[in-house]
Amino acid sequence: MTLHSDVAELLAGAGILDVDVEDAVADEHVRSSAYRRVVSATASSVSRDRDRAIVATILRDPNEMGSKTAVVALVDRIMKVTGPAEFRQWSAELLPEIDQLKTEGYREFIRRRIHDWLFYLSIEEGHVPAPAELAQVTDWMQRVLAQESTSPAVLALLAESGNRKKTRNIAKNRAASRTLRTR
Repeated sequence: MTLHSDVAELLAGAGILDVDVEDAVADEHVRSSAYRRVVSATASSVSRDRDRAIVATILRDPNEMGSKTAVVALVDRIMKVTGPAEFRQWSAELLPEIDQLKTEGYREFIRRRIHDWLFYLSIEEGHVPAPAELAQVTDWMQRVLAQESTSPAVLALLAESGNRKKTRNIAKNRAASRTLRTR
């Protein structure tokens, strides 16, 4: 496959007709914008059947930074539109495709994002992590949990053991406001 045929296939598959394939191939910014639209269309689809092939195609792009960014955006969107079991299965099926990236840092970034979301799901299902488990997720996920968790135990843990002062403060403030509301 060539970059031209990959871009043309992605655009056609997503029903995006207003992007010039030649422009997208020639300009990585145009291509990155096109990938964002492909990701949006893919995540909006009811079927997850083509997702792995779409990811594989995006990851063949020679601009690894752009393709990593597009795949992370897809992971984030799929997390929001699927249920926990479906996301777990979907992400497990996606992991082999990530190995296409030559740069280990980009592969690791996508793996960590998936790990973060799986951790988030476990929290949503009632798991209260130990401080060592919390230390295994990114600062980004700790902040997401501080902003979104409704678990007093998780908020207390984040207030005490969050990696960043901002995260600890968000968790402390949310825990305090929850306590005031329940009185």
